[in-house]
Amino acid sequence: MAATARFPLEPVPIHVPDAVLDDLKARLRLTRWPDDAGNDDWYYGVSRGYLQELADYWLHHYDWRRAEAAINAYEHYRVNVQGVPVHFMRRPGVGPRPTPLILTHGWPWTFWHWSKVVDPLADPAAFGGDPAGAFDVIVPSLPGFGFSTPLPDHPDLNFWKVADLWHTLMTGVLGHRKYAAGGCDIGALVTGQLGHKYAGELHGIHIGSGQKLTLFSGDRAWDVSGGRPIPGGLPEPAHRQLVSLERRFAVHLAAHVLAPSTLAYGLTDSPVGLLAWILERWAAWSDNHGDVENVFSKDDLLTHTMIFWVNNAIGTSMRYYANANRYPWAPSHDRRPVVEAPTGITFVGYENPPGVTTTEQRIENWLAGDRAAWYNHVNLTAHESGGHFIPWEIPDRWVDDLRRTFRGRR
Repeated sequence: MAATARFPLEPVPIHVPDAVLDDLKARLRLTRWPDDAGNDDWYYGVSRGYLQELADYWLHHYDWRRAEAAINAYEHYRVNVQGVPVHFMRRPGVGPRPTPLILTHGWPWTFWHWSKVVDPLADPAAFGGDPAGAFDVIVPSLPGFGFSTPLPDHPDLNFWKVADLWHTLMTGVLGHRKYAAGGCDIGALVTGQLGHKYAGELHGIHIGSGQKLTLFSGDRAWDVSGGRPIPGGLPEPAHRQLVSLERRFAVHLAAHVLAPSTLAYGLTDSPVGLLAWILERWAAWSDNHGDVENVFSKDDLLTHTMIFWVNNAIGTSMRYYANANRYPWAPSHDRRPVVEAPTGITFVGYENPPGVTTTEQRIENWLAGDRAAWYNHVNLTAHESGGHFIPWEIPDRWVDDLRRTFRGRR
């Protein structure tokens, strides 16, 4: 099987200076811990007991150089796109004509959350698949996240502005006439915008959840309920499900939409503070059955955290929510559906809306709502398990779903 033609950029391996790692260890040793009595059940947020255990592991056992070596098993590139620094990881496609594919992460994701799906997408034959289905996989860090830093001159970036950068990266910098795109969380909005504005230059898109591109618009974008009270008369399981869903996202959205910079001062100065804030999301949003380490090992948690810490990226990453609200999305055309590119969507059981308990109901619920008309949906798949970090939690199923979306569309 032939690999793709010579790539137009030279790789730049990831390397964090020793001084940054030494500073981190000094800060971990000097952590001042709050009292946290009565919080073993995480009712008040992250429990000090588990966080302290994780911080001790970070200080005495975690090995960033080992993680760095695993990351550097892939190609890494740094490029300036319209004045914005962009890092991306690449796995060259192995097959007769690999299709360019860009995968976009969300928050508190990093590019490394895609690491479990990169190899099977790029080299399907090595996993028992058809080499004709190979993708040339590009996995960027969102500007202001990870190694796409620093970002002092672009304080206004959000999902729809990043879509323009990604299109320039794929067509201008890398020279692809047509490409495929996938994404989850903020990355699903970036990908949806690509499918809206640049549909003619995409083979299609594959995303998680299928939200409207107006998701963060309006005066109450910080309120997951939109200011509506919980409806009366709900069956008890549906009521419990709704309350759980709101608890999962309410403080996150309120802080990130209304005051991300205020929060960033503490998280930028304290590695344990940073870890606590993003750990709570990984624990609350993943389908982990009460133990985050069922999904993320200690080393996994700390590697993702390190990608935020060593790049001083927490403040610029959190601002995406406020910027989606401050600079609202506006359509590039008035055609319908809004997202004209052929769209595949993966739904996961842990994010089922209230009252939905089966995969069939999940598809029906989405089709009956106001989001379905936004997309030229061609492949809808719901899974009983899996949480917010889909390609990390159920990578094999994400790969199958994405392949099905692009079958016959290359």
